[in-house]
Order: sequence, then C-alpha cells, then structure tokens
Amino acid sequence: MTELHTPRLTLHAIDTAEGERIIARHAGATDVWADDFPFDGDVIGVTAFLRTASAHGNPRPFGHYRITRKADGQAIGGIGYKGRPHNGCVEIGYGLAPSARGQGYAAEALTALLTVAAEHGVPRVVADTDRDNVASQRTLERAGFRQSGADGDLFRYEVLLGNSSQSSQP
Repeated sequence: MTELHTPRLTLHAIDTAEGERIIARHAGATDVWADDFPFDGDVIGVTAFLRTASAHGNPRPFGHYRITRKADGQAIGGIGYKGRPHNGCVEIGYGLAPSARGQGYAAEALTALLTVAAEHGVPRVVADTDRDNVASQRTLERAGFRQSGADGDLFRYEVLLGNSSQSSQP
C-alpha cells in the first residue's frame, strides 16, 4: 500500500528519497508542493520517520504520508504513525501547511489512518496536542478522538477502534 484515497485527498506513503527532499525543503522535478509546504512540522515529522526507518526498517503501513490535495495536486502537509503498534496502541501525528488549514483536511486524513489501523487490528490510536491548540483539539474530536488526559502543556487524545481478529503487525 503506497497510497490512501479520501474524497479530497491522496495520502502517499513517503520513501527515504522523498523524505530527504522534504527535510531539505527542495522539491524534486516531479514534486508539486503548495508554496508553504513543507513547514517546520513536516520537517520534524519526516525526520522522526526517517530515523525510525533507518533503525528498524520501513514500518509500512505504519509510516509517514504526504497529504496531497486532489483538486490541484499540491502537497499540503503530512500525517503519520509515530512507530509501529505496541501493546495494541499506535500514536499518530499530523500537520498542514498554513494555507491548507481550516478546511477539514486534517480530520479527513486522520480518518483514513484510523481505517488503516483498524484494518491491521490495532484497537487504540492516541495523539497529543498543545493545550492552547484549540484547532487541533477540534480536528481530533471531528475524527472521533476523545480527550483522555493531560500532561503539562499537552492534552492527550485517544480513539478506540474496537476488537479485530487481525494481527496488529504489518
């Protein structure tokens, strides 16, 4: 699986070469990026993904995905799992370029990754967001997450996906 499709988005599983272009903020000949992509959050997320992939191999489908808007084919952000499932749980992180925020894209992308987790038998997905990032809190809630706790300046969210007979390993 290298791509996931939603009504308005394509989520493309990045590889090492694309990850390195994102970190360098240097689009390749076939890359189509929004003017404000990648932003700092993309670089942080992709750096973590590349570090994990280097140490443990490609975690696909529990890797990092470039979010591309179907309407214009532009990359507008990233979303991914922060490692493979562990003890029936996987953590997720996401971010959008400023020009793409406020249009429901993040919740749409989150829903797609929740489907992947459920299809692989992962019963619980978690995420965190800054206490003052109300937009991200609302995004998580629209995707079905509920606040499960707080730790300093972070709010912790989770969604329970139910039981599955499938393995939680890719």
